[in-house]
Amino acid sequence: MQKSIFSKYFRFCAVTVLSATLLIGTLFMAFAAQYFSRDKLKLLTSASYVIKNYVIERLDIESGQITSSDLALKPTLLALSDSNDTTIFITDIDGKTIFCSEGENCVAHSTYLIPQQVLQRAETEGIYTENGRLFGYYKQPQYTVCVPITQTGSQQATGYLFVTGDTGELNQFITEMIKIFLLCAILVLLITFIATYFVTLKMVRPLREMAVAAKKFGQGDFSTRISIDSDDEIGQLAMAFNNMAKSLSNLESMRRSFVANVSHELRTPMTSIAGFIDGILDGTIGPDKQAHYLRIVSDEVKRLSRLVRSMLNLSRIEAGELKVQTTQFDVLEVICETVFSFEQSINQKRLDIRGLDNDKVMVEADPDLIHQVVYNLIENAVKFVNEGGYLEFSFNSDSRMTYVGVRNSGEGLAKDEIPRVFDRFYKTDRSRGMDKNGVGLGLYLVRSIINLHGGDIIVKSTPGEYTEFIFSVPTAKVKNPNLVKGREKEYPAQLGSQQGKE
Repeated sequence: MQKSIFSKYFRFCAVTVLSATLLIGTLFMAFAAQYFSRDKLKLLTSASYVIKNYVIERLDIESGQITSSDLALKPTLLALSDSNDTTIFITDIDGKTIFCSEGENCVAHSTYLIPQQVLQRAETEGIYTENGRLFGYYKQPQYTVCVPITQTGSQQATGYLFVTGDTGELNQFITEMIKIFLLCAILVLLITFIATYFVTLKMVRPLREMAVAAKKFGQGDFSTRISIDSDDEIGQLAMAFNNMAKSLSNLESMRRSFVANVSHELRTPMTSIAGFIDGILDGTIGPDKQAHYLRIVSDEVKRLSRLVRSMLNLSRIEAGELKVQTTQFDVLEVICETVFSFEQSINQKRLDIRGLDNDKVMVEADPDLIHQVVYNLIENAVKFVNEGGYLEFSFNSDSRMTYVGVRNSGEGLAKDEIPRVFDRFYKTDRSRGMDKNGVGLGLYLVRSIINLHGGDIIVKSTPGEYTEFIFSVPTAKVKNPNLVKGREKEYPAQLGSQQGKE
């Protein structure tokens, strides 16, 4: 069964919190027990010194040893033992017990000798303390304090005083602490688990929404959006996901529009071609009109060819497969050759050509691609210029870029059309009536080629007067004196924003 992020994260947090709680509890118990033991030994040590001084003051030790006959103060020691809840016993220098507050109930003290290492350490260090079995002397752990009993003015031990206490209090203390700890731990863990559950649930909610939305994306529905209620990494991911959904939606709309436009542009000429050819084949079109309709078929085939070529170039540019082969050439010469190719249309409309009386305008670009740019711009200019109007070309250069302007007189563009003229398959209302052969890819292809060269293109227009396209390409690294004749333009400052004059 696949584990969700929620279950993994919640389990990890639960295990981490539980482990941390157990570790803290264990360390707390260990330190508490150690503190309790030190405190207990400290109390027994204080009591042992008091009892030792009491014993020394009331015994007359002349023989150098303590004997049972010396212990006339037994009742007092018994009372001290009862009041402190301790066991007091005294041994001679050999470790044999000569007095015990347990009396006849004393078995261990009267049966076994105190280990010599205990007596030696007590005499050497002045005191011996332990929480244990006293080298196997006791069967159960005991608090033990041993101090040597010495004669007044002598360092020689005449016996040893032992004060011991049961460790049952420690066990009882630890038991009570464990109860308190468990109660607090259960309460803390319960609160922590509830908080972790809801925090984890809130954290993974956008991820679950993204998973559902992604499935819808796979089905073609890009309308789903993720609600954003935080600015952390999850919130940023949700925002990026929504932006991606918006981009995919726009891309899908463009794709559908592209398919619809291409289908329309392909269907129209193919329908015409099929109809005319069928008419010729079945005799509907007589021999005297066949040449006329074959020319129409030829024009439609050329239109299809231009459409396919444009789409292939765009696909190569957008895929990054089209490599720019730059070289230095005269863009004015390219423009002149292109203008001459439209000589028949220019003569029919009686157009005035301006701005071609310049010196060479050297640029560093791909000649074939720039020829496509120039051809599309001049074709549009000739197509939409008014009869008896003019075509005007202008050039301006700096050390980095060369700016070329193509202007035609005529009706111009409406202000709301200017920002859209470079969109793919866009055709103005006027061009839909006048441009029967265009497919709306020319200016989009022009902008793509110019951008590929690192340049830019803008359009300016005054309705009823003129339309002008200005594009920029890199200037060749040669001197170009006196490149501008006629009207002067500040093209570098104008590029980057498309605007029209009213």
